[in-house]
Amino acid sequence: MAKTAYKRVVIKLSGEALAGQKGHGIDEKVLGDVVDQIVEVSKIGVQIGIVVGAGNFWRGRQGTEMDRTTADHMGMLATVINALAIQDALERKGVPTRVQTALTITRVAEPYILRKALSHLDHGRVVVFACGTGNPYFTTDTAAALRAAEINADVLLLAKNVDGIYDSDPKTNPNAKKLDSVSYREYIEKNLKAMDTTAITICMENSVPVLAFGLFEENALMRTVMGEKIGTVIK
Repeated sequence: MAKTAYKRVVIKLSGEALAGQKGHGIDEKVLGDVVDQIVEVSKIGVQIGIVVGAGNFWRGRQGTEMDRTTADHMGMLATVINALAIQDALERKGVPTRVQTALTITRVAEPYILRKALSHLDHGRVVVFACGTGNPYFTTDTAAALRAAEINADVLLLAKNVDGIYDSDPKTNPNAKKLDSVSYREYIEKNLKAMDTTAITICMENSVPVLAFGLFEENALMRTVMGEKIGTVIK
């Protein structure tokens, strides 16, 4: 096996990333490209957990007056669609995968049990964590931070559509400056937006570094696990 910078990682994938240019649902080509990267990293022995969002199907209350708890539960269920799609795509590539859900849906996935997740990882299976934390009012970013802390991951890989974290929104500010590294406290004080504050706080309190990078750069995931300096590190 190649010598890697990290032995165990959690990858946070947004639902929006899986939608590609379509903006909604799952773009099969995008899913295939993402899965190909995960397969290559798995083959060199890195243990992989994945937390997936659901913005390609459901996002908050979507401008309605719906009850927040109901809307959040709908979002949790939507993450299962993405998780099952990732599982199917990985297993078609020969990578054994398990979906674990924070809400109990035993007809389609295992309930989240930490010891079972750790066993899967030790046996070379990818574990996809769905349904966020299982609680309303918490984002899938927070779920990713929580799972990374629970499984003692070496790093939380924040897969983005941009190549790192900027001091302002690069889509609206052409002079936005990319940050190579930022401390947890600086991230919170500067009110940066790549992850929510609760997620960053969990990472800070449990010493889990976060690496935000552009998922669709060439060989981006492999380059991160091999220790190449790309993206932005929060530590």
